[in-house]
Amino acid sequence: MNKYWNSLSKEIKDYFKILEPDFPVWLNDYINTKELLKQQYISITCGTIYTDLFESHFFYSSLDHAVAVALIVWHFTHDKKETLSGLFHDIATPAFKHCVDYLNGDYLNQESTEALTTEIIKNSKEIMALLKRDNIKVSEVDNYHLYPVADNDTPKLSADRLEYSLSNALFTYELLNLQSIKEIYNDIEIQNNEEKEIELGFKTKKIARNFVKVTSRLSIIYRDDRTRFSMQFIADILKKLSNEGKISKKDLYELKEREVIDIIESSKYNDIFQIWKNAKKLKISKEKPKNVYYVHHKAKVRYINPLFKGKRISECCKIANKMIENNLAYNMDNYVYLDFKFD
Repeated sequence: MNKYWNSLSKEIKDYFKILEPDFPVWLNDYINTKELLKQQYISITCGTIYTDLFESHFFYSSLDHAVAVALIVWHFTHDKKETLSGLFHDIATPAFKHCVDYLNGDYLNQESTEALTTEIIKNSKEIMALLKRDNIKVSEVDNYHLYPVADNDTPKLSADRLEYSLSNALFTYELLNLQSIKEIYNDIEIQNNEEKEIELGFKTKKIARNFVKVTSRLSIIYRDDRTRFSMQFIADILKKLSNEGKISKKDLYELKEREVIDIIESSKYNDIFQIWKNAKKLKISKEKPKNVYYVHHKAKVRYINPLFKGKRISECCKIANKMIENNLAYNMDNYVYLDFKFD
């Protein structure tokens, strides 16, 4: 029985069919392993869907994202190893995703959990048996940075960056509909970039420009005041509970997000957690606020300057270039807070 596929909503299935109309059946054995199915219970929003500061409460999981990345890689390469590297790239993701990077002090790079990928794959009897069956080495699938279609450096377009842009725009923030997703996706092909490296790129300037418009809006959401505050707040609660022996780093890799929330809501931090959950708006100050919990730091800048016929769209389109410049100019210097103390 295909546990994962049967659990999906129609909306997600319809989206997956755009990414790859002919679903690669061989991928199902890998998807339905214990280590990957755990990712079903982790939201890609790093916990932000649990507060009213954000409008969306659509649960799109870390596993949904991984499968979709794999489908994009397969669609453009039909290479099993590259596809599996896309599927496995977030297998080391803990509850609340990049909040744990904040917990580890890595809010600028947000890569502190990736080192566990190889270990998790090697320790999985199911995955190792499948790799042996398919004559694939761990070293060929445990690092998606090896494959430029799967991953590359900002601001290039890769399957990973494309996927979270499309799914966030479709499900989480409702900036695009399925038809718009299809138009964008069907305009993409493999091109050669300025470094003579293969990269996903657009055939049509208007569609590339529209993609930049959407991803520039998303880019700001990923690091706006609500997001930075929420991710640091969750990280600080987890740190307090860890110091008090109420939760461990291991728990964050084994428990569902809802189970971690149950621990938080059973703790002495429940009152302030409820204030955050029910908040509609944050308070902002240029000066350091007194006697309240505040967040005051920058965050990782995720943005995309895609190829259009082998050249960066910013070089070919003044409008796209201006959108990217405005995005990068977003100010993260303010103090962001809510009226409670965090002792």
